[in-house]
Amino acid sequence: MNILLLTGKFGMGHWSAAQALAAQLEGAGHTVALTDLFHYAMPELAPALYRGFQFLVSRLGGVYNLHHRRTRDEAGEIPLARLLERKVGELAGALRPALILSTHPVCSGAAARYKWVAGSTLPLITCMTDVTDHSEWIHPGTDCYLVPSPDVRKALVDKGVAAGRILVSGVPVKDGFAAARRQDGPRRLLIMGGGLGLMPRRDSFYQALNDLEGVRTTILTGKNQRLYRRLAGRYANLEAVPFTDRVAQYMAQSHLMLSKPGGVTCFEAIASRLPMLAWEPFLEQERENARFLVRHGMARVVGKEENACLAAIRQTIYDRPLLAGMEQAMDRLAAGLCRDAVCAAVQIWSEEAVCA
Repeated sequence: MNILLLTGKFGMGHWSAAQALAAQLEGAGHTVALTDLFHYAMPELAPALYRGFQFLVSRLGGVYNLHHRRTRDEAGEIPLARLLERKVGELAGALRPALILSTHPVCSGAAARYKWVAGSTLPLITCMTDVTDHSEWIHPGTDCYLVPSPDVRKALVDKGVAAGRILVSGVPVKDGFAAARRQDGPRRLLIMGGGLGLMPRRDSFYQALNDLEGVRTTILTGKNQRLYRRLAGRYANLEAVPFTDRVAQYMAQSHLMLSKPGGVTCFEAIASRLPMLAWEPFLEQERENARFLVRHGMARVVGKEENACLAAIRQTIYDRPLLAGMEQAMDRLAAGLCRDAVCAAVQIWSEEAVCA
């Protein structure tokens, strides 16, 4: 079956989830056209659009949060609605897909608008990538929602979405993230966020990590070469790792992770059964992710200030019953997720479309 998979690179979570879905579907024998709709629609302007979004959330986050709160229950017109709707139509005409799948709310809105304007019955499946019931994800014409948790399923039903159109899948993660049996011995702390400018700047923070008794710390510095050069080889108990595709392996060998609570990162940790300390989030959707983790006993939220962060690490990494409890909470949540939900949804709604 031919499937058109739409997404955007506003942060890498939407793109990463789309890649995970594409791999699942291709493994089941489907043909997937993974498309950055914004780049397809505006090839020359898309890079500037993405840079502008990054500037907004990093420097003007308060403005972004205000908009997010004001549109929580009524999103209104999607940005670039007519242009994106036409481009979805172009793709649908050229690729002749049996189904459209989306991991970005604006892409879902554009596909829903295309269906309405064209009178199309092409099935539309939306995969949500944060633990939220924000209205930006909810569009008439959506045939199925893949949602991160039972909490979100209930919230969507409360907002009028038919329960039979919602499958609880978790946020899709790439293959390789799996529950790990961690060995005794030195505690292993994994820190992600070095490439995002989240790390404390003072050397005293890294020296304190190095001095944690019986703890080995790995910091994934991402594309932050300056931080990597600053840390590499300097501390005996601290390993700095530049951009890597081995995140699943680092999670599997760690006992605790300190990270920004992005939707994909949270569910990579859940798949790995890796307890989390979440950097105190500022953006609204990450606050929702963090509240979800804490509510289910899978994480704690820690302040970004150096002393508060170090205190939380010390209080958590040596507390084996606490870590075991977090792992068990992740087990319980994972047991209720359908990792193959996308394949099931494709089968169900493609059959419905044929019958219609």
